[in-house]
Amino acid sequence: VQLVESGGGLVQAGGSLRLSCAASGDTYSMYCMGWFRQAPGKEREAVAVIDSDGSTSVADSVKGRFSISQDNAKNTLDLQMNSLKPEDTGRYYCAAEAAWGPCTVVGGPDFDFWGQGTQVTVSS
Repeated sequence: VQLVESGGGLVQAGGSLRLSCAASGDTYSMYCMGWFRQAPGKEREAVAVIDSDGSTSVADSVKGRFSISQDNAKNTLDLQMNSLKPEDTGRYYCAAEAAWGPCTVVGGPDFDFWGQGTQVTVSS
């Protein structure tokens, strides 16, 4: 499975961005897909995940502002980010996992497939 992210950029606080992840390869076997982010000097954290049934799990830090969605026909995974804050700055990664299990931001799977990431910078 290959994952390619797009849509990152520089935005002012309060603005919006929509990230997209284009998936190719054995995508139909993926059970859980998600978005992660990593800020400089910090550990990577899960932002939002979605399973093959469409059930989603979103981190408390972005709940009410970010939403995850997938288009199975187009093999894309999107992250809509609204009301962005400077602390949302970081590199955002798309990830996919085939193994069945909890698809949640806390206690979720060890994702096997990762994209290269796209940078999001939110200015104050």
